[in-house]
Amino acid sequence: MTTDDTSPTDLIGHYGRGGLLAAIDAALLESGLDPAAVTVEDLGPVDEFHVGGRVATTRLLDQLALGREPHLLDVGCGLGGTARLLASGPAARVTGIDLTPEYVAVGRSLTERVGLADQVDLRVGSALDLPFDDGSFDGAVMLHVGMNIADKGRLMAEVARVLRPGSAFGVYDLMRVGDGDIEFPVPWSSVEATSCVDRPEAYRLAAEAAGLAVEAEHDRTAEATAFFDRLAGGAPAPLGLHLVMGPETPTKVGNMVAAVRSGALAPTELLLRRP
Repeated sequence: MTTDDTSPTDLIGHYGRGGLLAAIDAALLESGLDPAAVTVEDLGPVDEFHVGGRVATTRLLDQLALGREPHLLDVGCGLGGTARLLASGPAARVTGIDLTPEYVAVGRSLTERVGLADQVDLRVGSALDLPFDDGSFDGAVMLHVGMNIADKGRLMAEVARVLRPGSAFGVYDLMRVGDGDIEFPVPWSSVEATSCVDRPEAYRLAAEAAGLAVEAEHDRTAEATAFFDRLAGGAPAPLGLHLVMGPETPTKVGNMVAAVRSGALAPTELLLRRP
């Protein structure tokens, strides 16, 4: 997403890698799966580009207590993994928006393969200028996106604008909770100048200024540490986030893990609601 310090082109360059769909197909075949006959669960290892993966996504969605909501928004949808999970469960329709054209194109292909093209609509666009009418959605989620957006106020205002009254907005981001250094690259940024990590207070103040009520906040460092411990020491499976992050994956993940373990960053959930 656009920030005060970086252009959309910079971020697209960071996230786009070229040949992503072919790499996913090759990994599916290596895993013994037919790329043309995959399920939402099969795609989980490459779909969930945030700390904790599918487990963290499910935990956030469970707390939002979504019913059979008519229309949900996935802000910064990436490959559409969360949107597809929503559409296979509590959402009748899901619209996802992301700045990276390759992610959206790959996500559309994967959505067709799992039979959810009639329920999931992935679009290229910015969270700071959502191309939707006021009150278009019955709920929204945003997972590990705010680290690329400096203007948290405008982000919250845009999401609040497109939500209907009573709608929930679940945020899960890495947030600054300590003063320790963060080494780069990390999964969301190659250099410090394009990283927009901020403190939970900044999110809360921006949400409240946009008219969103803060219902709960949860520090998920303990869960993240357990997740990191489970991943340590094992060879990566063919299908995983290394396909998305590219050859610098070990360095990016290592720097992120170090920042969380040092107390500089914490994976943090915010449960918000438009009154």
